[in-house]
Amino acid sequence: MKPTNPVFTGIDTTVFETMSRLAMAHNAVNLGQGFPDVDGPDDILEAAANALTEGPNQYPPMLGLPELREAVANSNKRFYGLDIDPQSEVLITSGATEALADSILALVSAGDEVVLVEPLYDCYLPLVRRAGGIPVRVRVNPPNWDLNADALRAAFSPNTKAILINNPMNPTAKVFSESELQLIVELCKQHDAYAICDEVYEHLVFDGAQHRPLMTFDGMRERTVRIGSAGKTFSLTGWKVGYVTGPANLIDPIAKAHQWVTFTTPPNLQKAVAYGLTKEDDYFQNLAEELMAKRDRMTRGLRSVGFTVLPCAATYFLTCGFDGMGLGNNDVAACETLVREAGVAAVPVSAFYGGDAPTGYIRFCFCKKDWVIDEAVARLAAFLAARNAESA
Repeated sequence: MKPTNPVFTGIDTTVFETMSRLAMAHNAVNLGQGFPDVDGPDDILEAAANALTEGPNQYPPMLGLPELREAVANSNKRFYGLDIDPQSEVLITSGATEALADSILALVSAGDEVVLVEPLYDCYLPLVRRAGGIPVRVRVNPPNWDLNADALRAAFSPNTKAILINNPMNPTAKVFSESELQLIVELCKQHDAYAICDEVYEHLVFDGAQHRPLMTFDGMRERTVRIGSAGKTFSLTGWKVGYVTGPANLIDPIAKAHQWVTFTTPPNLQKAVAYGLTKEDDYFQNLAEELMAKRDRMTRGLRSVGFTVLPCAATYFLTCGFDGMGLGNNDVAACETLVREAGVAAVPVSAFYGGDAPTGYIRFCFCKKDWVIDEAVARLAAFLAARNAESA
């Protein structure tokens, strides 16, 4: 038989799905896949339910409901001082992953180079390759995840079409520094490259810091597309409502890609997200503070049983070293040991690399109920204590 598309043929099932299946099979506490275990605000859920029953439930406009596009534009102004035209510079998508696919398909042609910062969210590589692009990977390295300026400069060339940057960054929980962002800006302008900015964790930044979109830097307004996610902002990951903000000349081809991928997004969810984006500042502040408290709770617990916990400035995730804990020779083995024997699911950080990855780190998700965090730590403590007793 004729071959299927080689980009997707034989590709591994996403590590999040794999670990979630193992968690279910072993009745484990699932700290692998990055989703909250409590739904978002009741008033947003009520807005969605009311819009569903009141209708209409037919095709909304391809670019998105006007009220949501207006809300996205207002949110850009409110939080970042960006003046956005909701009619021509905002697109609503069925999740941020679709927004990424649309942006890459629209902006990247065969042979174009795309700079990616590794470790990276697992959809980036196949999407760039499916568009015919050539990934050029630059690494940030543990424990501090600093961006090497010389390596980044070397990654750009006359063939660079775009950089795809995730800030705040999954899985590292890194927030790029002002100097790192400024270097990216300089290189984009020098090489006439676009910036595709995955900023879904924009409101999940800790310790009093604030997210700064790359689009706000001088010279980047006309070459940047910014992707946000209602799923992350309102703890409603199953809704799959994303939004793309950018200059009209870039939104237009991205919208054409969207037209042939999903065309539109459920109207009741769009209405509810539009409502959610009008919430008072204290909602967004409390969200970050609540997650920061969970971060600290899990950090204390993991350190108490022997893990090395790396810095976490944002997102849902803690990256941990397990050297000397006897969990296995690499991160995949460690995660399999934990899910099968300790009843706790985590994710191997090597899954976020395109090859030759460091294998000494695993990732735990802390956007869970406090008792779930405590139960996971208790299971880890009991398992490690029993193992240490056996080897004594």
